[in-house]
Amino acid sequence: MIHYRQACLTLAAFSLLYSAAVALPPPREGEVRFEPTDKEATVAELFHLEPHSFKFKQEFQKTSATGMEISLVTFPSPVETAHPENNTVHCEYFRPLTPGKHPAVVVLHILGGDFDLSRLFCRNLASHNVAALFLKLPYYGPRRPDGKEVRMINEDPQITVANMRQGILDIRRGAAWLCGQDEVDDDQLGIFGISLGGITSALASTAEPRFQKICLMLAGGDMAKIAWESPELKDVRARWLDKGGSTDEFFAIIKQIDPVTYGDRVRGRKILMLNASHDEVIPKVCTESLWHAFGEPEIIWMEAGHYSAMRFIFDGLTHVTRFFKDESKASASATK
Repeated sequence: MIHYRQACLTLAAFSLLYSAAVALPPPREGEVRFEPTDKEATVAELFHLEPHSFKFKQEFQKTSATGMEISLVTFPSPVETAHPENNTVHCEYFRPLTPGKHPAVVVLHILGGDFDLSRLFCRNLASHNVAALFLKLPYYGPRRPDGKEVRMINEDPQITVANMRQGILDIRRGAAWLCGQDEVDDDQLGIFGISLGGITSALASTAEPRFQKICLMLAGGDMAKIAWESPELKDVRARWLDKGGSTDEFFAIIKQIDPVTYGDRVRGRKILMLNASHDEVIPKVCTESLWHAFGEPEIIWMEAGHYSAMRFIFDGLTHVTRFFKDESKASASATK
C-alpha cells in the first residue's frame, strides 16, 4: 500500500511539472432537475427522493491528461446536518473529450478516504471513453468540519444509519447530475466502489434504479457482521457496548442500511463483483451473502487478502473499465 501511495504522489508531481498551459473553460453554474423513475415505488422509504431541482457549480482544473477534462463539481446535499461543511457534496468529474454519448459511472472511495485510488480508476475510465464522477461521502475530505472528530461510520449505529442515508441521497443527486450532461448516455449509467465504497455502491444501487451497471470491489453484505468483527472497527464496537448497547440492537439498526436487505431490487441488472478469497476485513461469508442477495451475478475471486489485493490493481482496472465500456460500440466493432 505504501509503494502504491508513493507511486501516486510521483505521478501527481509529474502531472504538475508537465501540465500544459492551456486556457481553461470559465466556471459553470446551473440547475438540475431530479425526477424519480417509474420504479421509485420499489425504493426503500429511507432513500426516497421527491421530484425537485438543485443548483450546482463546476470549476475546471488544469491537467496533463490527454483525451479528458477534469472539473470540480459541487451541489447541496438533500440532507441538512448540523455541520455546514458537510452539507455541500464535493465531486471530481472526469469527462472524455471524444464526441458522442458516453457511459457514465459514479465512483466511491474507501473507508480510509484514499482519494488517489478512486482518481486512478476515474482516469482509466475516462481514458476509455467512460465519464466518471468521483463523489466524496459525508464527513470526508472538504466535508469534514475542522477540529471535529466526526465520521460517516460512527460509534453510534443510529448516527451511522443517518450518515449513510445522506450518502445514498447525495449519490442519487450525483446520478441526476450525470444524466443532465450532454455527453452522458442515460441508459448506460453505473456505479463503482471499493471496500466501504463498494458496500455503499451496493446499497445505492438498490435505491437508484438509474444504475444499470453495478461493479463492487472488495465488498460484501451483512454489514452488522462486518462491523462487529472488523479489526478496523473494534473501538466503535467497544464504545457501543460501554454505552449499554447490545449485539442484537446493533444488528437490527444496521440492517436498515445493509444492501442484502434490499437485494431483490437489483436483480436483472448487470453486476460484477471483484473479491479477495482471503479477505480479513470482509469475511467470505459476507461476500457470499451479498452475492446471493443480488442474484448470484458474475464474481471474480482474487487470491489475496483485503489489503494485499492491491497486487491485482491493474487487473482490477482492466475488469472495471471493460465492464463499463460502451457495449453497443464494442458490438458494432466486432461485426465489422
